[in-house]
Amino acid sequence: MKIAVYSGSFNPLHIGHQAIMEYLTREGEFDWVYLIVSPQSPFKDAKNALSGRERYEAAVEAVKRHPAIHVWVDDIELGMEPPHYTIRTLDALREREPENEFTLVIGADNLESFPRWRDYGRILREYGVVVFPRKGFHRGYLKARLLRENPEFRIYNLKAPRIDISSTEIRDGIEAGKDMSKFLM
Repeated sequence: MKIAVYSGSFNPLHIGHQAIMEYLTREGEFDWVYLIVSPQSPFKDAKNALSGRERYEAAVEAVKRHPAIHVWVDDIELGMEPPHYTIRTLDALREREPENEFTLVIGADNLESFPRWRDYGRILREYGVVVFPRKGFHRGYLKARLLRENPEFRIYNLKAPRIDISSTEIRDGIEAGKDMSKFLM
């Protein structure tokens, strides 16, 4: 099966994430999306984050409300020793399920910083990435820049809709006393 590996903090999971997962399974030719809740990104500050287990449980509940989407909330990283590098997760998934083909899902903002990721070249060669649009980031330029480094990198730009809401905006709205429920998955 073709599996889209969509990892992140998901603090909280929202309609933008939902739109991406729906697109991946309906238009993106993936059989399933594995939603990987990361306990702690090496690039993010943990001070405002719920625990990995709390975010995982919240994601399971959110996904249950949308049974038509082929999404599996996977806790694989919660049992792994830190640091939580994406390459380690992808390798663990491949070892656990050698019959499946895994591709990483990232936003254009992450594509810009991808050369800072641990073993990013291996990720791009062995697994590939599908890139969804993010406001302020030109995916075509970023893809071309990486392909100049190595034309064998597997980078696919999704023609998915762009939903301009972020988990940070939702958390800030909740903190300010606003009703942000319409943005939650």
